[in-house]
Formats: sequence, structure tokens, C-alpha cells
Amino acid sequence: MTTPHTPASPLPSPRYIDVHILQTLPFSNVNRDDLGSPKTVTYGGTTRTRVSSQAWKRPTRHAVEARIGQKARRTRRIPLQVAKILTEERGWPEDLAELAGMQVVKSTESKLDLDDNATTASLLFLPDEAAGLLADIAEKHRDALEKALGTKAAAKPQLPKDEIHEILRSRNGSIALFGRMLAEIPGAGVDGAVQVAHAFTTHATSVQADFFTAVDDIDQWASDAGSAHMNTGEYSSGVFYRYATVDLQDLTRNTGDPATARELAGAFLTEFIQSMPGAKKNSTAPHSIPDLVHIAVRSDRPVSLAAAFEQPVQATRSGWAEPSRAALNDYATKARLLLGDAGLTHSAYAGVDDTPRQALGARVTSYPELVTGALAATFADTGSAQA
Repeated sequence: MTTPHTPASPLPSPRYIDVHILQTLPFSNVNRDDLGSPKTVTYGGTTRTRVSSQAWKRPTRHAVEARIGQKARRTRRIPLQVAKILTEERGWPEDLAELAGMQVVKSTESKLDLDDNATTASLLFLPDEAAGLLADIAEKHRDALEKALGTKAAAKPQLPKDEIHEILRSRNGSIALFGRMLAEIPGAGVDGAVQVAHAFTTHATSVQADFFTAVDDIDQWASDAGSAHMNTGEYSSGVFYRYATVDLQDLTRNTGDPATARELAGAFLTEFIQSMPGAKKNSTAPHSIPDLVHIAVRSDRPVSLAAAFEQPVQATRSGWAEPSRAALNDYATKARLLLGDAGLTHSAYAGVDDTPRQALGARVTSYPELVTGALAATFADTGSAQA
């Protein structure tokens, strides 16, 4: 096995980890538009199937949270969640618990408004334990809430603003990676360390219709021998280019701890490689693995290789996958020539075939080995990311 590409010393400090993936999906529809069709994009004058960054980021985030043991929740239902904890776990009467849930928002004294159904107008992204901690605040100030219940005082803040703000500003590993937009609370916003591109096919695609029926399992009369349900689904297939980058400087700043940053970077790379959006999975089971993964560590700037496929790949007798891998390597060769290697501190790849891809660095045997090598090159012997 060859050693991953490492330019001659002295090396610039690594800042970005770029991950490039080519993945073949069979007949599937892992990300639908508002009409149920596969999402598309026009690129290079042809229509490609597209999977939005949100669709791939969500399963990646959930897998990362499971790996690191830290969950975060995107929700508008924090008031309802706090009220539920107080009634079901702490025995509060419903009316008092509902007031406490609404006071969690009112007492922020901010533009974090409540809708008519006691949900926040903005989507919050908080550590999983946040609702319980907010319930603790309500518990400490139960007397004030009981006095305000049913009076005009219920419309005014009854809980300590600073304590609530502290919880709404709290973050964990998931939030450090993916970021949070919460302008209503000073200091609550978090610049995400991860950027994920929309995936798209390396070649032109077209929607494929699937007419299907469902038969009623209860005995049918001869005069009613048809199906109980008929419909048409839309699908596509192809080789997708996926790209993401991790800003190590932002990640270390968000965590305040280089060792935690390393753990999170490794978790993200591992789960981004392995994740799959879940739409239509029960009827298509599109659980393929990537054909090729290339990881580059850079000190200068992130570099997407999407332009490798602006000219759509043409299928050969072996299909689209191998020409796509060749096109990625060819463009990477040109990109390295144009940019030079001064900003490239590590480069390696792994894939399903043995064809050399010199522009992608050294070939390693597995995706776990690829991730381990990138982390070792990035965080060096000190175990810390270099800013």
C-alpha cells in the first residue's frame, strides 16, 4: 500500500477537509420535489437528477449524533415540550404547565414570537436536554407562575431571562458541526463548520414512471376483481457526485477543544460517506455504497470538483460509473496543475476498482482507513487542529 500524498516540508497548517464522493444509485427517488418527482438541476445544458444538501445532511446529522452520543433537536415545539415534561414527569396541572411553556419564550424578552398554537415562529436547534433544563427553571419559579396564572401578569415575563438565554445559547457537537441560525437571542447563532453541496448526477437523466396497483386483501367478488388503488410513481437512477467540506478553524472555535473537533470531524466524514436519504426507501431499498471517495486536506481554500461534470459523462459499455471516476481524476489533474500543491497537505482515495487515480493522491484499501489517514494528517501528533 502506498503512503498518502504528503507534499515536502514545511507544510502550511491544514484548515479544510474536502470530501468528494461518486455514488451509483439504482432506480430510486431519495429526494422528491413538491409534486413527488425526483428533484432536478440543469447543468451543462442537460437535466440531471439532484439530491438537495438538506436531504443528505439530515440522515448524516442523525448518524453523527448516534455516533457521538449527543442529540440535538430542530423544533418549534419547545413550549409544548416543556409543558409535557412538567405534566407527565413532574405532576403539574395542565394549565400551569402550559403557562410555563409559553413563559419560556415570553421571558426571553426578544423577537422570538409565539404562534397561536403555542409554537415558536422560528425553528430552534437545541441540545436534546434543553427542554428539561428549561423545565427546571420553571420548577424553581413555580410560585411566581402560580400567582400569574389567570391574571394579566401571565402576559408578562415571569422567568429569569438570563438563565433562559444561557440554555438557548447552549450547543453540543451536532450544533458545532452544522451550525444554528437564531438571531433573536444574542450570541445564540453558530456558524456551521460543515458545508454540503447539492448532489447531482454526472450525466443527463430522465424521469422514469412506474405504474403500480394495490390489491385489497379481503376476498373480492368476481365483479370487483380490479385493484383497490392505482397510481404512478416517478424515479430515476444514475451516478451522483457528492461534495462537502469541513472548516477546521470554525469547528475548533465552535467546540473550544481540538480533541473534540477531531472526534466530530471523524464522525462527520464517516457518516457522510455512509449516509443515505430515506425517501421511498421501503419501495426501492437504494442502499448502495460509494464507488469512490477522495479526501483532500487543504490549507488555502475548499475546492469542489463539480466542474468535472459540467460536460455530462457519456455512458460506455460498462455504464456511467467508470467514466465518471475517470472524469473526476482528469479534472483533479487540471485543478492541481492550476492551483499548485502548496495548499494541499494531504490527498488520498479509496474505491471499488484498482485503477490508479494519481491526481487523487494515494490509494488506500477502505473508507475507514481513508478517514483515519485524513485525521492523522490534519490533527498531527498533538491531537489538535492547527488554526
